Amino acid sequence: MKAESDERSVSAGTAPVTTAPATGDVTAPEQEGEERVLGSRAPAFIKARRTLHLSWQVGVFVVGLAVVAAGVAMLVLPGPGWVVIFAGLAIWATEFVWAQLVLRWTKRKVTEAAQRALDPKVRRRNIILTSVGLVIMAALVGFYLWKYGLVMPWKIGE
Repeated sequence: MKAESDERSVSAGTAPVTTAPATGDVTAPEQEGEERVLGSRAPAFIKARRTLHLSWQVGVFVVGLAVVAAGVAMLVLPGPGWVVIFAGLAIWATEFVWAQLVLRWTKRKVTEAAQRALDPKVRRRNIILTSVGLVIMAALVGFYLWKYGLVMPWKIGE
């Protein structure tokens, strides 16, 4: 078991992580300066018994896998695929450190993308590109209607 003062970096560019001696859970400092525990969030009575804890982890993994599989199916079928995939990842993150780190990285990247999208220069460029695209589409639809007219595939008059 590593001592509390042992620090190790999760990956390049992330905050140092420490291991708590009593539980073996990994902690990492949050942006506000508070420590957030990484690892199992199972109740203490489940963590106390190895067999029960292993069963708990298998159950969490199976439920998370089912949710992620449903999300992957929703990528090609109707439904909010990415939202469901991230929900499955959040389920896994209640028990597994790797999922917590992936979820934390994903949240950071989404926040960075949102900040970039709110940049005035980027917004102005997106508005201009959208306007140009709409003008081109309107011109193409207008040309088609001028050339071929509006013909409905059904015949109500007959």
